[in-house]
Amino acid sequence: MDHDQRRRELAGAVFRVISRGGIGAASVRAIAAEAGWSSGAIRHYFSTQAELLLFAAQLMMERVPERIRTHLDDDSLTPFGRVLAVLEELLPLDEERRVEVLVFVTIADHAYQAPGIDATREAAWQGTRYLCRLSVAGLTGTAPPELLTDALADPGLEADAVLLHTIVDGLSLQALMFPSRTPPETVRIQLTNALRKILPLT
Repeated sequence: MDHDQRRRELAGAVFRVISRGGIGAASVRAIAAEAGWSSGAIRHYFSTQAELLLFAAQLMMERVPERIRTHLDDDSLTPFGRVLAVLEELLPLDEERRVEVLVFVTIADHAYQAPGIDATREAAWQGTRYLCRLSVAGLTGTAPPELLTDALADPGLEADAVLLHTIVDGLSLQALMFPSRTPPETVRIQLTNALRKILPLT
């Protein structure tokens, strides 16, 4: 097993431990036990728990764009269907995405304990805002932003993107915290309705 694969294996153990017991359970010893390693073996790759948590958060931020690219490249989707598919990757609609959202929210909330997490949290915010801008541009036939941090040229459409970002974040947290009240199908309906209200021509 190569070095990168071992690190990813450890990140998977972090996901599982936090998913079951929260950040308080994510000690180096617990993560080592989950991965079937010794604590000393883990310290060969990560000198501190903070480094391990940061790596897990960064790995998550690689996984989501990989899935999003498959939707952007799918020519069988309508513009509206493509936007829905992209935005749904940010929502906890299945076990994989539920764990991703839970782990990221948990780690991000402990930024003060893990130097570097704050920058990763900011990058995640920028990425979500960019996807919302891309969605609005795609559904209105306007030029998408050239850079990740660029606002849409039309102030009204930029306001729509900001509102969409707020809705996506809200749905994500509600689905995570109140799964019985907001099951996946309900979340999908709410997202679809929100898009049609924000962009009534779609």
